[in-house]
Amino acid sequence: MGALRQALDWTFRSRTDGRITVGQWPNLPLWLFIGLTAVGFALDPAGTPGRLVRVGAALSLAWWALDEVVRGVNPWRRFLGAAVLVGGVVTWGMRGFTF
Repeated sequence: MGALRQALDWTFRSRTDGRITVGQWPNLPLWLFIGLTAVGFALDPAGTPGRLVRVGAALSLAWWALDEVVRGVNPWRRFLGAAVLVGGVVTWGMRGFTF
C-alpha cells in the first residue's frame, strides 16, 4: 500500500466500524442547527425572536462541532469539528461578540 493510500485510509477510516466515513446522517445538534437556521429566515433579524433563534443555531452548531472533536469516528471528522469551532469563534469575534 502506498504512502498516500495509507494516509487517506488513516484519515477517513472509521475507528468504530472500519468503513470509510466522510459524512454522516445529521445527529440531534445538527438537526437543531438546520431547523433553527430555517426558522431564522422567516423572522425579523433585528427582533428578539430572531436573535434567540440565531443564538440557538450557533449553540447547536457549537455542540455538534465539539461532539465531533471529542467523539468523531476518524481524524477527518475531528478536524471538521475543530474547523467549525474555529470558524464560529472567528466569525463571532469579527461581529464584535454580538448575534
